[in-house]
Amino acid sequence: MNKRPGLRKRLALELFRSIRKNRAKIHELRTLFWECTLRCNASCLHCGSDCHVSSEHPDMPVEDFLKVIDEITPHVDPHKVMITFTGGEALVRKDIEECGRELNRREYPWGIVSNGLLLNRARLDSLLAAGMHSITISLDGFEEAHNWLRGNRRSFEGAVNAIAMLAEEKEVTWDVVTCVNQKNFKDLMLFKDFLIELGVKNWRIFTIFPVGRAAETPELQIDDAQFTWVLKFIRHCRAEGKIHASFACEGFLGNYEGEVRDQIFHCNAGVSTASVLIDGSISGCPSIRANFHQGNIYKDSFVDVWNNGFKEYRNREWTRKGQCADCDMFRYCEGSGMHLHDDNGNLITPATIGELTINNGQLTVSFPP
Repeated sequence: MNKRPGLRKRLALELFRSIRKNRAKIHELRTLFWECTLRCNASCLHCGSDCHVSSEHPDMPVEDFLKVIDEITPHVDPHKVMITFTGGEALVRKDIEECGRELNRREYPWGIVSNGLLLNRARLDSLLAAGMHSITISLDGFEEAHNWLRGNRRSFEGAVNAIAMLAEEKEVTWDVVTCVNQKNFKDLMLFKDFLIELGVKNWRIFTIFPVGRAAETPELQIDDAQFTWVLKFIRHCRAEGKIHASFACEGFLGNYEGEVRDQIFHCNAGVSTASVLIDGSISGCPSIRANFHQGNIYKDSFVDVWNNGFKEYRNREWTRKGQCADCDMFRYCEGSGMHLHDDNGNLITPATIGELTINNGQLTVSFPP
């Protein structure tokens, strides 16, 4: 590593490291994802779940998921546990509102991750009436780039219409997520202005890691210099103050920590975040490989698994190998995100997130004043 963080940043990293260790010890559940379907009305090139219009996996019955909710309720404060429906495309299910009403009755906040194609006025009103607290819409650049990534020629129009509706709403928290790739990278500056005009206040930016379908399409990955540019672009957006941009929870960012996100990186999977997947598997988050699953709701107690499982999530010393073995930033990074490890526990990407950004990158970028 060529450049260590300055004193103030090291102090912040040390403080957050202490907080993180305490969170892992307590492992208070704060976020629960429900992979409620693998059906989808898009065919995204980067889909990690390999979703289709129809799926070999039937949708999990609402009552099965609610049994998990009822099991955890005596052990948590429902107001502090966010339930997020994901997929697939959650809105292909006609009974999302039924589940939402039951969660609302139990006083759990809930939200949805969606591509926006099915979010018309009537459906949005129905979701709000069922108590929906938050929604995330995916929009991956302008029309050509977005529709290329999503595999649906109506996808851009649907997402933009959904965002326009949400911009008029005062009762729901919402944001837009964008997956940066070779098709949309060059337009990020103009796309930022487009989002601001649409009324977007919160914008999360992702890169795409090579699993699922994404491993088959090289155009989905950006190179080291482009990655560094993206981080500097986010830093510029945050300083400009017109839109609250942030880099996603993908991994440790070295010298960019504290500058492109609202908090220092920590992989919350298995620490404060869990998932119930389509087949009942219990995982840290939906993006993590199957060999890190901890049990199954159809044969195991979720509470027992949460309290007594997830050991490799909460103690990450096993990741101190390969390129991480001798890195003096490991004490803060702890092997980066769990979703970036393969079936053998090795990092599935080059040192893009770790080495490049810890070295603070090599690209010089000029932003407008």
